[in-house]
Amino acid sequence: MKFGVVTFPGSNCDEDMIHVLGTLLGQPVERLWHKEHDLKGVDMVVLPGGFSYGDYLRSGAIARFSPIMQEVVAHAKKGGLVFGVCNGFQVLCEAGLVPGALLHNEGQKFVARNTWIKPATRRTALTSLVPDKALKIPIAHGEGRYHADANTLKALKDNDQVLFRYCDAEGRITDEANPNGSKENIAGVCNKERNVFGMMPHPERAADERLGNTDGRSLFDSLLKAALTTA
Repeated sequence: MKFGVVTFPGSNCDEDMIHVLGTLLGQPVERLWHKEHDLKGVDMVVLPGGFSYGDYLRSGAIARFSPIMQEVVAHAKKGGLVFGVCNGFQVLCEAGLVPGALLHNEGQKFVARNTWIKPATRRTALTSLVPDKALKIPIAHGEGRYHADANTLKALKDNDQVLFRYCDAEGRITDEANPNGSKENIAGVCNKERNVFGMMPHPERAADERLGNTDGRSLFDSLLKAALTTA
């Protein structure tokens, strides 16, 4: 499976993602600069975390207009896989590729720590192999509070589009386990067609044994298994 990792001005997790995909998983990875118009034949586009354009407007709002995003949108509309993490999730929301928006955290403070998330569906390439238990995955964001109106939230639930919810270490969905005030503890969503995925926690920071945590590895294993199944 060939991955393409986009770098925007201010991206700072692109090399982390490239390390996991290329070094740990042994997959071909293309570095995609935000001003390019060529996805270089990748099967999946990854929008990594960081602070695209310094978050000078809303997070992801300027990056959404980078030239590469024209190609990402076209790739997604043709059924190609797209995965946005943290700032990448924000870009996906701003581009309208996944529903909802990411707002300032409750308390208006940047939060960087380990959290626990639990898969809410198995019906996606990203989550099909993720174990049904609490996963310890780091977060690092100031605008990670997922928000959507009541109709959108209902549609997400009806269509089984919620990927992950914040929980405690035992897997219980509680207000106390919600690190940023996200609606219904939502930590990630997909589009209705199930080929575009966005999540706020960083699975690439929990995929290397040297970091003492590989809970995020199952997400990448799911993607590879899905690619082999559909090849």
